[in-house]
Amino acid sequence: MSAPPSPPQEEPARLDRRARRRQETIEEILEISVVVMTEEGVNGLSLSEVARRLGVQPPSLYKYFPSLHAVFDAIFERGQRENLEVMRAGMAGGEPGLDALAKGLEASGAWGLANQAVAQLLFWRPVPSFEPSPEALAPSHEMVALQHQAMNDAVDAGQLGEGARDLESVYLVSTFVMGVLSQAMANEPDLPWGQGRFTPLFSKLMGLLVAAYPPETKKASSAKRTPAAKPTR
Repeated sequence: MSAPPSPPQEEPARLDRRARRRQETIEEILEISVVVMTEEGVNGLSLSEVARRLGVQPPSLYKYFPSLHAVFDAIFERGQRENLEVMRAGMAGGEPGLDALAKGLEASGAWGLANQAVAQLLFWRPVPSFEPSPEALAPSHEMVALQHQAMNDAVDAGQLGEGARDLESVYLVSTFVMGVLSQAMANEPDLPWGQGRFTPLFSKLMGLLVAAYPPETKKASSAKRTPAAKPTR
């Protein structure tokens, strides 16, 4: 007796189309969510409002995201990856060391001003109960590593002292850029980076790194050529 026929298998192309449609719907949900966050505040996001704008019933969203926090997590990860790539590209346009670091951080700041709702979710805590997943946080660890490498490059180039090799230096520049970004978003949210009262101050703040981690100064070579004083009686 011949074996029973195998159950029909869906064509790979049909599966690909289904996966593509699913991903397109996920991206649409995230885009609508960012619009709602921009209009209503980050903590004003709700699945019911996203569903209304998407034209579906709220339970339909649970096929894509099990909770509102899952939506926040996806926005957080996507935003961190965008910010990472912007920073990486900015640093690639500078000389290794302080120049690359400044260009990367300015690119990141400009991205934050252009994406303020997402930036609030990334850099502040507008939703106190939300904690990003390790996967969503992974790009931020890469950003820290990039900045830390730039600090080490600056030390190697003699631009900063050995103390800048410590991660403290990365936390310091983070405080610089977040301070500027906070002031700009609170007082001049419609101005791009580089305009207004606050973001132009960033270059001056970066100059303070030299004061915080002064380069090692070499002893004057002439001191070695000075003959030793003759002993006196």
